[in-house]
Amino acid sequence: MFFRAWNTAIGDMGYALSRLEIDPDYSDSESSPVGDENDSPRSSSQNDLDHEVAQLTKMRSAPHKRLKRVLPRREEVTVSPVKMLMGREGNYSGRGRFSAADRCHILNKYLPVKGPSIVDQLTTRAYVSQFSNDGSLFVAAFQGSHIKVYNAEMGWKLQKNIVAKSLRWTVTDTALSPDKRFLVYATMSPIVNIVNIGSAVTESHANVTEIHEGLDFSSDDEVGYSFGIFSVKFSNDGRELVAGSSDDSIYVYDIEASKLSLRIQAHTSDVNSVCFADEASHLIYSGSDDNLCKVWDRRCLRSRGKPAGILMGHLEGITFLDSRNDGRYFISNGKDQTIKLWDIRKMSSNATRTPAYRNYEWDYRWMDYPLRARNVKHPCDQSVSTYKGHSVLRTLIRCYFSPEYSTGQKYIYTGSHDYCVYIYDLVSGAQVAKLVHHRSTVRDCSWHPHYPTLVSSSFDGDIVKWEFPGNGENPIPMNNNRPRRRHIE
Repeated sequence: MFFRAWNTAIGDMGYALSRLEIDPDYSDSESSPVGDENDSPRSSSQNDLDHEVAQLTKMRSAPHKRLKRVLPRREEVTVSPVKMLMGREGNYSGRGRFSAADRCHILNKYLPVKGPSIVDQLTTRAYVSQFSNDGSLFVAAFQGSHIKVYNAEMGWKLQKNIVAKSLRWTVTDTALSPDKRFLVYATMSPIVNIVNIGSAVTESHANVTEIHEGLDFSSDDEVGYSFGIFSVKFSNDGRELVAGSSDDSIYVYDIEASKLSLRIQAHTSDVNSVCFADEASHLIYSGSDDNLCKVWDRRCLRSRGKPAGILMGHLEGITFLDSRNDGRYFISNGKDQTIKLWDIRKMSSNATRTPAYRNYEWDYRWMDYPLRARNVKHPCDQSVSTYKGHSVLRTLIRCYFSPEYSTGQKYIYTGSHDYCVYIYDLVSGAQVAKLVHHRSTVRDCSWHPHYPTLVSSSFDGDIVKWEFPGNGENPIPMNNNRPRRRHIE
């Protein structure tokens, strides 16, 4: 995103930004905001991905070879659940139970496409939707200062209603601590606030009913709201936070010591997304409006002061990163309307200077992506694979790997400006599902780590739940009579 002086930025945003954005007349020459079950999937490539990650993905979701065998020297590509259950009872694998790959082979067929049912509806934009690591809690953050924490295991009961402190523009990101005791939220300021969500108080109004401690990411020589934070994540041990900011930097904050431990002047433009590469938290991935993804190794950062490597391939700024959590692969969503899959072993030490490939003026905040740019390729693209079909406009739209437990990370899913959620097959690149309900941009969505349930959040104020058809639950009736406002530029 772009960051300007507050006296112009906040003034230009206007009061309308805190209202719903419903545009029934939205149209895009390249895509439609509506779809149905008969929509034909589109593939970004003609052939399956020929890379090590494709083989790893197939291994994670392939049944035991004895279950695949139909005739001698002949194997089934897909094995039915009935045959899988018979094989388990007959102990064909010799384990007496399903392996993780057997489980994924069954569960990854059950995509969360039924519904949706309403979780909540507010009269302000929904910016963030996240399940906790174990799926027991769900967090939704809205532009109108509200952050809600729901207990997904107790009928989506509201556990915590947080009214944010020092809000500037919107809640840009939230993160739950690994032990689910604390939640941090970021806004367009250098202060990240931390809330105890394990307390008995349901209504958590900043410094009224509960203390929201402010963690200051600014240095001593900075005065006022000198920058904003777009992305914040906990380390695996919960002791540190990593953040990406509008001053082109990455920050690492030591929670136990209550001080900033590291600042990296990382990019030449806004750092829109950061994440840890794996559970060790030594490697950090960053994505920026300078079109680059970078890999940082904290173990040698102080001596070198440079990234461990740079990955090129996006033609426009990067809105979000998600790690496969193996210290090797991650995906990025880009304003060039693509998701890219990366292998950090392909990174280079410097960004290669290439001839100018952009001969047009464009701003994703209010313009459609130029038709002439849709088929342009980066001359030094280092990505493993590219996925197309969704729309990345107006806001920092997020993308993710599907859960390892239930799908073996076989899919990639993303929100979209055309009001939909897209699910792609990681290996083939095919669009396997398109979820249609919302009436404005879907900025974020989250797949339950264990069950075929996906929750999406949109600028129309809806938080909705998608499930696998046949789980026997009755959807909550939607309130279609509530007043709606249309955003006016």
